[in-house]
Amino acid sequence: MVKPVPEGYTTVTPHLVVDGAAKAVDFYKKAFGAEEICRMPGPGGCLMHAEVNIGGNRVMLCDDLGAQFGQPKRSPTALGACSTTIHLYVTDCDKAMQRAVDAGAEVVYAAMDTFWGDRYGKVKDPFGHEWAIATHIKDMTPEEMAKGADEWMKNCGKKQ
Repeated sequence: MVKPVPEGYTTVTPHLVVDGAAKAVDFYKKAFGAEEICRMPGPGGCLMHAEVNIGGNRVMLCDDLGAQFGQPKRSPTALGACSTTIHLYVTDCDKAMQRAVDAGAEVVYAAMDTFWGDRYGKVKDPFGHEWAIATHIKDMTPEEMAKGADEWMKNCGKKQ
């Protein structure tokens, strides 16, 4: 019997549109320890499809092909903005952030302890995609999170 979710996949799989997908695969290997699963080259040296495994989860990606091949999807660099963040849980947030920066990522938020119980930071990869990198450090009750969120919002924008 054919499985409705193929072996090696989860029910939600990010599919990134990238300006320079082949370079992105190499970057994700260096920055996040990704394992390359496959590449499907297209005309003119583009990547029609590629897959990597990061921490046991697949991420699909392809080159920004504009309207070619019926793909009106665009990359963050083509749009000048990124509308999503990929959340990546790791065993050591600070070490993972540094690895990403050493590979060429830009820090968006420095790693910090959060009111929801994670050590959390955010980087932007050289292709415009944002990656939240976190390590869960404390289990919080909903009440503790609500109180922490209230305190955080009161201090938002204030120098500490």
